[in-house]
Amino acid sequence: MFSSLGLFQSLRCPDGPGCTRPRCIFSHKKDILPPPALVIPIKSASTSTVPTKRPISSPIRPGAAPSEPPRKLQKLAPPQRPVPASHTNDGVPILRVNAAQSLVPVPVRQTMLKTLYDHFVVLYHSVLPKHPSLASEHALKQEEEIYKKSSKLTYRNAVITCAAALKRRAIPDSLNHASVGTEAELAARAEARKSRQALRLSRDNLEPYIMSKEDLESWGYFVEIPDAPGGIEPSLEGKLAKCERCAQPFLVKRKEEADKCVYHWGKPFTTTAGGEKTRIYNCCSRPVADSEGCTHGPHVFYENKAEVLHIRHPFSFLESPSPTSTALDVAALDCEMIYTTGGMRVARVSVVDGAGKEVLDEFVRMDDGVEIIDYITRFSGITPENYATAVLPLASIRKSLDEFINTNTILIGHALDNDLKTLRIIHHRCIDTVVLFPHRMGPPYRRSLKDLVREHLGSTIQNDSTVGHSSLEDAAATLDLVRHFVLNKPPVKSKPSSS
Repeated sequence: MFSSLGLFQSLRCPDGPGCTRPRCIFSHKKDILPPPALVIPIKSASTSTVPTKRPISSPIRPGAAPSEPPRKLQKLAPPQRPVPASHTNDGVPILRVNAAQSLVPVPVRQTMLKTLYDHFVVLYHSVLPKHPSLASEHALKQEEEIYKKSSKLTYRNAVITCAAALKRRAIPDSLNHASVGTEAELAARAEARKSRQALRLSRDNLEPYIMSKEDLESWGYFVEIPDAPGGIEPSLEGKLAKCERCAQPFLVKRKEEADKCVYHWGKPFTTTAGGEKTRIYNCCSRPVADSEGCTHGPHVFYENKAEVLHIRHPFSFLESPSPTSTALDVAALDCEMIYTTGGMRVARVSVVDGAGKEVLDEFVRMDDGVEIIDYITRFSGITPENYATAVLPLASIRKSLDEFINTNTILIGHALDNDLKTLRIIHHRCIDTVVLFPHRMGPPYRRSLKDLVREHLGSTIQNDSTVGHSSLEDAAATLDLVRHFVLNKPPVKSKPSSS
C-alpha cells in the first residue's frame, strides 16, 4: 500500500467516531473545527434573471387565442426588385429600348433625346406648370417618330432638323394650342384642316343631316309662330320680374339704376373629394350648398316661352325663294346676346357661307324703349365701346339676312335654337352640332362648342375668358365641325324635309 501524504489531516473525518477505515486519511482529533456550511442564496421568481418560456399559443388548447402565426407559416412578401429610373437627375427621360435591336447606338439616341427634351421644355414653358410631364412625353414620341422614319446615317440630321422646327413654333399658352404636339401630330392636324377647308358644304351632302320637325320640337325649337299679337310690350322696365341669377323678385331697371345682385356666374358640377361627391361652382370652387355668391352685378331676367318672346318682338319665317334670289344654299350662324329690360336680346349676328367665308357680321341696336342692363362681356364679348357702333335694329338686321338666307337655306349652328329665338326666326331646315355630337348623358344635356372643337378639330376657341366669345369665330368653328362630321361619319338615312 502507498503511504499517506497527510493532505487531509486538517479536515475532520466526515464519519466521525463511526469511521471504520483502518487508516483514515482524515483527522480524528476533537479540537478541529467542522467545515463551514455551504449556503446557496435563492431569489424570488419575480426578480429571477432566468428567462421564462413564452406561453404556448396553440389552437389545440381551448380558450387560447394565437397572438401570431408560427414563423414557418407566415407569408412573406417577395423581395422587391429595384424599379429602374425613368428620368435622369436633370429630368431628361431615359430611353427604354433593346440595344441589340436598335440600328442607332442607344447612347447616341439618348443624347438626341436630351436635345429634343430641352427644346420641348423651352417651347412649353408656359404650360409645363400645369402639365409637368408634357415635355418628356412629347420628346419620347418625337424621338420614336424620327427613329422609325430615318436610317442610321440620317438619324442625327433628322433630329437636328426637328429641333430647328421646334424653335420656329409659336409659344403655346394652353394645352389645346396648335403648337402642342409632335411633328407628326401637327402634320396630321394640318392635313385634316386642309381636307375640311377643301370641302364646300352643299345641299346635296347635308340633306341627310337636316333635323325633322319632330326633332326640332324635341330639342326646344319653335316651329310655329304664336297666335298672339307680336311686339306689343318690348320692355318690362318698371315692372316686377324674377332674377335669373339669384331667383329673387326685383323691379326691372336699366343698367345705371339697377339694384345689385350677388350670384355665381359659373355653372355647378360634381366633383369627388375624399371619396364623397360634392357639387361645386366652376367659377369659385365653392360648394353649391353655400348660398353666398362670388360676383356682384345687376338683377337680370330671362324668358323662354314662345308667347312671351313674341310679345317682346314678333317671330316670323324667312323669305321664300324667288327667281332672282341670291340666298346661300348653306350658312352657319351664331349670335351674341346681352341682358336688357326686354329680356335677353341679340347684340351681334355673324354668318359664314358653306366655304367658311364671312358674309355678315353686325352689331345690333336695341329696339326703341329697350335699355341695356348687363353686357355680360365675359360671355358675349360685347363692350360699351363696340355696342356704340351698332346702327341697325333687329328689324333691319332681319332684312339684311334676307339677302343671304331664305326658307331653302340650310342653317348650321351650335344650340341653334337659342340663336333663332333671339333673332325671332322660325326655320325648319336646321343642322345642330349638339345633335350631331350628343352628350353622353343624352338630351337635354349639351356639350360646349369649345369642348367639341378641342376634341374633334384639335384647336382652341373662346380662349380668353375676360374678352368673351366671338360670334364670327363660333360660326366658323361650327361649320368646321359639320365638315369634320361629313368627312368622318357614316351617312344617315335621308329625312323628309319640312317646309
